[in-house]
Amino acid sequence: MTLEVIEICAGAGGQALGLHLAGFTHRLAFELDPHACNTLRENALQGRVAVTDPEKAKDGTWVVSGDVADPDNWKPTEFRGVDLLAGGVPCPPFTIAGKQLGATDERDLFAWAVEQVNLVQPRALLLENVRGMSMPRFAGYRQHVMDRLREFGYAAEWRLLNASEYGIPQLRPRFVLIAMKPDDFAYFHWPEKSEKPAPTVGETLLELMKANGWKGAEEWAAKADAIAPTIVGGSKKHGGADLGPTRAKRAWAELGVDAYGVHDMAPPYPPKRPMTAFGPKLTCEMVALLQGWDDGEFKWTFTGPKTARYRQIGNAFPPPIAKALGVAIASALNRETEKHDVDPDPEHDFVYRALRDTGEFMTAAQIVRHVGLEIDDPEIDKRISLLSRDFELLKEEKSTGMLAYKLGGFKAFVGQRDHVRHEYLRDSISKIS
Repeated sequence: MTLEVIEICAGAGGQALGLHLAGFTHRLAFELDPHACNTLRENALQGRVAVTDPEKAKDGTWVVSGDVADPDNWKPTEFRGVDLLAGGVPCPPFTIAGKQLGATDERDLFAWAVEQVNLVQPRALLLENVRGMSMPRFAGYRQHVMDRLREFGYAAEWRLLNASEYGIPQLRPRFVLIAMKPDDFAYFHWPEKSEKPAPTVGETLLELMKANGWKGAEEWAAKADAIAPTIVGGSKKHGGADLGPTRAKRAWAELGVDAYGVHDMAPPYPPKRPMTAFGPKLTCEMVALLQGWDDGEFKWTFTGPKTARYRQIGNAFPPPIAKALGVAIASALNRETEKHDVDPDPEHDFVYRALRDTGEFMTAAQIVRHVGLEIDDPEIDKRISLLSRDFELLKEEKSTGMLAYKLGGFKAFVGQRDHVRHEYLRDSISKIS
């Protein structure tokens, strides 16, 4: 049975390719970056992504270039009942390399994406983000997401997946959310990890490093004897293609890689642009290989200038993981796996839940009694402080002098017409290169 997917924040197609190989066809894909949109269209023309409407595959209109949260760009209810709603919404609001502003970050679309579930009513939801979202900082945010999905009639579960555990020569932890109707979710099983260890950077890139006759390739490959650090998409704010911040550059240097930019060719290099003491630079083709693309099953074409291609590759969801998740989702929807029990209300933040359940002002002591756990005041205060970053917390001083708290509104963008993200987006679109 053919399964259909709508993909939001599709990027350059790592998830699209993986889902295609898992048997899904695309009805629609949304992406803001015009270079990534062209990449998606080009690969559909080459038959590497199946599109429900062949005419839209030919003219490229299956990809919509623009703000996915703009209600003028599409009507989610027109796709009601689609098999899968999937996407990789912006990561900066949650990354440990940033300020972790979460719900108050103008770029945050995670909460908005979850709200679309109520409009689209897909059979399954797949959203992925960075490891930072799995941390205590966002426990309340995650709990709100789970609550909303439960209200919409879905069972859901988060899981932290490392790319290296699925045969990809890179650490790249991704925090994945899967949701389905409870009757379907009872058949969902997370993909099994690879039995073999991921190849090293040297093993993966040796042939590309030797392509131009570099005599030092074998010695270099022996030194590059570990998996790669997490590849990032390059900073638009600070310039062009770059393999990451200072800590990442040190990790690359230990592997014999010059992380200060991306080269146009494999070594040896012309005298005008010699190799540095760090070692060779990677090419876009090499970075793509480390992300899981190859010349076989995961073959893909990237369009645009070098910096644009690198950013597309660096920001992508590795296609082998997307395929594994797609297969697991399809197997559940088709009831091809063993049934298991489903947790109807998993807990992520007991402070949030206590305030949510009562809907009243509560002191720290009352919260502790409500949840029935032995927790000291500093821990409660810490959790309340974290919660206040994503939610309005009303305060009231009791006659005893103790502060009491009541859960207010969620600060995230969920579709508000007057939200500050709209102004931010208008300023950002002109800067996309």
